[in-house]
Amino acid sequence: MLASIDIGSNTVRLLLGSVENRIVIPAMYARRITRLKGGQTEAGLTAEAMGRTLSALKEFSGIIAQNNVVATRVVGTEALRSAPNRHEVVTSLLDETGLKLELISGDEEALLTTAGVCSAFDTSSSDFMLVFDIGGGSTEFILLHQGDIVFQTSRRLGVVDLTESLPDYIQRETLISTTVTSVHNMIEPILEKFKVLPETVTLVGTAGTVTTLAAINFEMTDYDWRKINGSSLDISVIESIYKRLAPLSVSERESIPGMEKGRGDLLPAGIEIILELMQQFRATKLTVSDFGLLEGILLTMPTIYRSND
Repeated sequence: MLASIDIGSNTVRLLLGSVENRIVIPAMYARRITRLKGGQTEAGLTAEAMGRTLSALKEFSGIIAQNNVVATRVVGTEALRSAPNRHEVVTSLLDETGLKLELISGDEEALLTTAGVCSAFDTSSSDFMLVFDIGGGSTEFILLHQGDIVFQTSRRLGVVDLTESLPDYIQRETLISTTVTSVHNMIEPILEKFKVLPETVTLVGTAGTVTTLAAINFEMTDYDWRKINGSSLDISVIESIYKRLAPLSVSERESIPGMEKGRGDLLPAGIEIILELMQQFRATKLTVSDFGLLEGILLTMPTIYRSND
């Protein structure tokens, strides 16, 4: 059994599973919303946010100890990459749980996410595929051509920052549009080289915003990753959910089946990123991947711990 932990800007996640013939076999999945990046100042992450996160990691450490786990990899993403006091979390985690935290770059995060997504789909069947991972502190964009990465970038466009720092819709939309336009402008020459129109690119989204949208669409009371993985969302459905959420309070949003508590204030900003991306690529449909960074971590752990590789 292998274990991967992702310490994100909003959520801490744990996956226990194995890898057989390059396929991830999940055994257990757990997540805790700790809002690590919430309230961050120039001095860094707040003591309260670090405390919530450490509490979740202590719980996960206990779960790992109770199972037949032979190897564990713990990674930290944008919240920790950009925090001046990130070393406090690294030190506390090792001292109190024995877990060694590894801070990964945006580029490595994109690579691991792509590995996870590709394990769930036959990416070679699509000529061009744009995978995006909307997180609390950053969004990764990865362009695949017949399964091979031809472009990737990580941008500091995360739903926690957007929600807390730019509550004004117009300011938030301006930043989202500027960032997505920049990414689009970098991808466009690649598509032109292959004489491909943007609307022929398959969009695949992973992480909390996208999977929550799918769960709301399915009206899920109990989250089922098997039903989420590979499902699709029409742009009309996404727009409808956005309009439904907009006038509601956070508590009202979180009473909707499929909505995870702790995500009600963040989801609108995430949807705004998706809609801007779909508009710029003239996409009418979005494919949903439940697999991503956690699965990518398992796939890239030492071969000695995996079966039939």
